[in-house]
Amino acid sequence: MPAGEFRHPSPPQVPPGSMEEEEWLWGHIQTEARLDAEAEPALASYLYSTILSHSSLGRSLSFHLGNKLCSSTLLSTLLYDLFLNIFSTDASLRSATVADLRAARFRDPACISFSHCLLNYKGFLACQAHRVAHKLWTQSRKPLALALQARISDVFAVDIHPGARIGKGILFDHATGVVVGETAVIGNNVSILHHVTLGGTGKSSGDRHPKIGDGVLIGAGATILGNVMIGEGAKIGAGSVVLIDVPPRTTAVGNPARLVGGKGQPTKHEEIPGESMDHTSFISEWSDYII
Repeated sequence: MPAGEFRHPSPPQVPPGSMEEEEWLWGHIQTEARLDAEAEPALASYLYSTILSHSSLGRSLSFHLGNKLCSSTLLSTLLYDLFLNIFSTDASLRSATVADLRAARFRDPACISFSHCLLNYKGFLACQAHRVAHKLWTQSRKPLALALQARISDVFAVDIHPGARIGKGILFDHATGVVVGETAVIGNNVSILHHVTLGGTGKSSGDRHPKIGDGVLIGAGATILGNVMIGEGAKIGAGSVVLIDVPPRTTAVGNPARLVGGKGQPTKHEEIPGESMDHTSFISEWSDYII
């Protein structure tokens, strides 16, 4: 069977984020890796060392991140122990990892398998490493958190301050050039494309970065600045510059961004764009879009 064609039965009806869901997903990933190793022997050693030799998702992810983020002075064994200790003692982080894997697999048509996401999706890997950096930040281990942030930026070209709070079910699609500031908050089931900035407006300190509600979709190259609220289920068009709040279930497009349908009665959508990944349905209602 060619790599990527394996289809596992649907997971049992277990609570999302439960240990049963994690165990089911890990079994699925190992089966995918075995099939890929059979189909492509050149990858057999790599798949064994990163997936098949490990007893759990947390161990596999810790090993892989340790090898990705290590340097001549920041050893992979040190990072492996750091990641494993945090993942093994914090069930909420493992639950978020499972939700992020599912988000990539089911929202991105280019994602052929869970194992492909685990090994190759730098947005996913950067997000998991950030979760560890944020945990260190909350434990007042700020020098180590900042060192980890710097390595994530160097390796993955994703710069997320360790103080930023990120929910679960997150998709950083392509991820290159994503910047997230210290006091930013990203809700659950959010999808963010490459070259998105969630930044401040100057050098003022305090709470100064955007708050992104659940189910939001932010298109490629969008810039959101200041302590503004992007409401639940909102959509930010590619290349938009947003400086004020965006109401829930609305679409903001342009530079400066405007609400589709007008500020007084903006058009509202029913779907959750962070999950549907619908980037362009607003164009039929956007009278200025002309070729």
